[in-house]
Amino acid sequence: MIEKFTTSFKIPELRRRIFFTMTLLVVYRIGAHVPVPGINPEALAAAMQGIANTLLGLYDMFSGGAFAQATIFALGIMPYISASIILQLLGAVMPYFQRLQKEGEEGRRKITQLTRYGTLLLGGVQAYGVGIYLQGLDTPVGSVVLEPGMGFIMLTMLTLTTGVILVMWLGEQITESGIGNGISLIIMIGIISRAPTVLFNEITLINQQLRNILLDVMLLGLMVIIVASVVAITQGARKIPVQYAKRIVGRKVYGGQSTHIPLRVNTAGVMPIIFAQAIMFIPSTLGTYFQNSPAVQSLMGLFSVDHPFYWAVFGLMIIFFTYFYTAIAFNPVEVADNMKKQGGFIPGVRPGKKTAEYIDNILTRVTLPGSLFLALIAVFPYVLMKATGINYDLASFFGGTSLLIIVGVSLDTLQQVESHLLMRHYDGFLKSGRIKGRRRA
Repeated sequence: MIEKFTTSFKIPELRRRIFFTMTLLVVYRIGAHVPVPGINPEALAAAMQGIANTLLGLYDMFSGGAFAQATIFALGIMPYISASIILQLLGAVMPYFQRLQKEGEEGRRKITQLTRYGTLLLGGVQAYGVGIYLQGLDTPVGSVVLEPGMGFIMLTMLTLTTGVILVMWLGEQITESGIGNGISLIIMIGIISRAPTVLFNEITLINQQLRNILLDVMLLGLMVIIVASVVAITQGARKIPVQYAKRIVGRKVYGGQSTHIPLRVNTAGVMPIIFAQAIMFIPSTLGTYFQNSPAVQSLMGLFSVDHPFYWAVFGLMIIFFTYFYTAIAFNPVEVADNMKKQGGFIPGVRPGKKTAEYIDNILTRVTLPGSLFLALIAVFPYVLMKATGINYDLASFFGGTSLLIIVGVSLDTLQQVESHLLMRHYDGFLKSGRIKGRRRA
């Protein structure tokens, strides 16, 4: 494995892409520590201590801690992700966006432009909300905003919206001129940035004899098992055989080959957990604004991460959103129609409607274990906190959104680097030229 990584730096173009990507990621991390003007850092630190289990905590995780520090990248890449999700959902219900998705490169370019406009709009609206939120924070050490007023709100809107556009640009540059997956890499780096602090805290607890070193060794072994399971589920797929009939056009014969349709066990990826987590954080977020309301506080108790009711509802919502997002991301009717137009068919199944029903039945059955696994991985950090007494920062690396994003992006990045190696007749990261967990066709 070490030899393969050293080989990666021997190819001039690949080496340039890797260093270019690393440079832009460093720029992103530097920007995540540049504060918004007019902020009292001591008061801000005191005000942000209780956001871990709220919707704002989810924003802070995706921005790599930039939101809690109120930096110029406080909104991170979330407005871009939200705009992309909105356009993807519109593509499932509105004919205009459906046509764009079928227009090839020109349609993708138009969708990308609309996503940028949507990012700018959402970024401005969210930046205005952040300005209002920061201006309303008051702590025992003083107000978070040094000079509140419309001037501060407008300055915050301009700063944070510019930060969103800059992060989006960095992601696009990494995708075009780096090793690819720019937006995903920015999210992953933001999550991994918390790892050194977590590791340092664990070492401190061990030195102070507040943590048993045997427990950390067991946790390390458990992490290896969980990561291996996530890789297996992420790469797992059910392959449906497809046969294409021979066609004679002029003097050439087309078709006649056999291929397959890979139906992934986890087609929806990490999106079900993000959707479910965002909804589950709403009660606790409302609780911070209605602290004097007994009804809201009672509801907040049920949706506390320490309550079994929270785990049960969270798991059920993940299962629901897994099926919901899979239905949007993969359309069996469209796949069956494309196969029929190209002369393809599944052996033993009639083309057209019967093929769509066959694919849909298999997809429904394959998605069930994937949704159950996602629900288990999502609630596992909370179960681990209850069983071992570790804090949330450490437990979040044993499951949930953080682990799925890290594993998924790492696999995609390895595939990108591996494709460059194989194109230049170098071996991949394994002798077979396939990263661990991938299956042969």
